[in-house]
Amino acid sequence: MIQSIKENALEGHIPVHIAIIMDGNGRWAKERSLPRVAGHKEGINSVREITRVCGEIGVKHLTLYTFSTENWRRPKAEVSALMTLLLKTISVEVRELHKKNVRFTTIGDLEMLPRSTQKGILDGIEITKNNTGLNLCLALNYGSRQEMVAAVQSIADKVKNGDLDSDEIDETIFSGALSTSDMPDPDLLIRTSGECRLSNFLLWQSAYTEIFMTDIYWPAFREDALMDAILDFQSRERRYGKVSAQVNQ
Repeated sequence: MIQSIKENALEGHIPVHIAIIMDGNGRWAKERSLPRVAGHKEGINSVREITRVCGEIGVKHLTLYTFSTENWRRPKAEVSALMTLLLKTISVEVRELHKKNVRFTTIGDLEMLPRSTQKGILDGIEITKNNTGLNLCLALNYGSRQEMVAAVQSIADKVKNGDLDSDEIDETIFSGALSTSDMPDPDLLIRTSGECRLSNFLLWQSAYTEIFMTDIYWPAFREDALMDAILDFQSRERRYGKVSAQVNQ
C-alpha cells in the first residue's frame, strides 16, 4: 500500500517550531479577478487547516507572519479591511482553538492596532493561556529589526541601572530580551508565493533555521503542501557549523 505524504512525514522528525511567511493573498485574488480582501479571507481557511494539522502531528509552536510593521504602507482601505477581518476571525476561531487545547499568543507591538482589535486579541490570549497543546503565535505589527532595537534598549537600561554588567551580555541574554524568549528558534521557516526573502521576520531567530520556499500562494497552501515542506526539512542535514562526520557520530 502506498503511504500518504502525511504518513511518510510522520515517520521522520517533526519540527518543534514552524514559522510561516504567509504571502500571495493579493496575487491569488487578482488571478481570479477578485478583490484583494477575498484573498485574505481565503487565506484564513489555510490558517485554520495548517493550525489543525500542526496540532495533530505534534508541532509545538506555529508562528504566522500576519501583519508586519511595513504593512501599514498599504492602501488604507485594505489595512482597515484586514483589521476588521482579524477581529472577526479571532472572535470566531478562539473558542474552537480553546476546545483543541491550542494556546493563542502574539509577538509584535499591539498598541498601534485598533482598540477593538487589541481587545479581541487580548481576550483570546486570556481564554487560552492555560492550554498545553500547540502554541499558535501571530506576529502582528511585527518587525524583526524593531524587535532587536527594543531588545538592545532593554539590555542597555539594565546595564545603566546596574542590574547587568556589560561583560555578561551574550547570545543567551540577547535572546532572552526578544519577544520570542519563551519559544525555541524555528526549525523550519516556510515562505509561500515564490518570493525569496525574509522580509524582516525573525532575523535573529532564523540563524540556523531551514528555509523552504514554495510558489504556492498562501490561500492555496494546505495540508499536502505543508507535508511537502516537512519532508524536505527531514531530508536535510542540520550541521550547525560542524561537518557531516561529526553530526553522524
